[in-house]
Amino acid sequence: MSPQDAAPSSVPWVAYVCLAGSMFVVGAYVAFSKPLALIFPVFLLGCLRFGIGGLSVLHWLRKPATEPPLTMRLHWLIFLESFIGSFLFTVFMVLGVSYSNAVAAGVIMSAIPAAIAVLSRLVLGEAIRPQVVLAILCAVFGIALLALAQPDADQAQVGDAAQHWLGYALLGGAVLCEAAYAVIGKQLTGSLSAKRISALMNVWGFVLMLPAGLWTARNFDFSAVSISMWGAMLLYGLAASWTILLWMTGLRRVPASRAGVFTAMLPVGAACVGVLALGESFSRLHALAFGLALLGLVLAVWPGRASSAARVLDQ
Repeated sequence: MSPQDAAPSSVPWVAYVCLAGSMFVVGAYVAFSKPLALIFPVFLLGCLRFGIGGLSVLHWLRKPATEPPLTMRLHWLIFLESFIGSFLFTVFMVLGVSYSNAVAAGVIMSAIPAAIAVLSRLVLGEAIRPQVVLAILCAVFGIALLALAQPDADQAQVGDAAQHWLGYALLGGAVLCEAAYAVIGKQLTGSLSAKRISALMNVWGFVLMLPAGLWTARNFDFSAVSISMWGAMLLYGLAASWTILLWMTGLRRVPASRAGVFTAMLPVGAACVGVLALGESFSRLHALAFGLALLGLVLAVWPGRASSAARVLDQ
């Protein structure tokens, strides 16, 4: 068991806030990607997103004196983190939302805690607390309500059944990408600062998106994009970039399996934007699904017996 799996003497509330805030913002920009994807081709959208985000954190690329040089293993992990957690996640997420809707996307992605827990157990050997297992079950049960929570009106907006399920499959791919993102990120935080990881990931994401982005930009009419859409694009790029910083900051002090439960805030952020800004429907079953996700979050952060005992011994 790693030291971070051991019971802490105090609850890392700052780390929890960073993790929850990161996933809430991810959910918000998942929802905003739907109207942006109607204007920008997916690879051009991704290229602009990483370009904006990369410029905002470019000054973090310099190696601090306290950090070791980048080894071949770290280079490889950073590439995988960028390719799977940024490039593939962005492609799957944008296409998946465009074929479905923001509220459905948020609930499907509640599967992320379970995926992270399984992967962290297999790759990192992390022990999973019983409370975390219950938290994961809450998130998974919330996903099971999705089929009942989708009203006919939303189905009509999505289109035919094949396109509807294609969107769900792509969002499932995004879930797996996010799980890999958390597990690989946990390994990176042991050697690199959250700021430098954020900068390196944005640069790599831009490099990966650039060829396809330039290809799709050849016939794109940039003058037809409104000022408001350019403003939304700017916020999208900045938000997508800074969520990496928040996530990596929290991940330094929290085991990946427990951090994964904080992705329950993703559907909450997606629903807030989908309902309040995009005019999507919100049913009682959606509310129940999100309530289960938040219950899982409470279970994950609630101090266990070992944590309580450790605090008693410290007094």
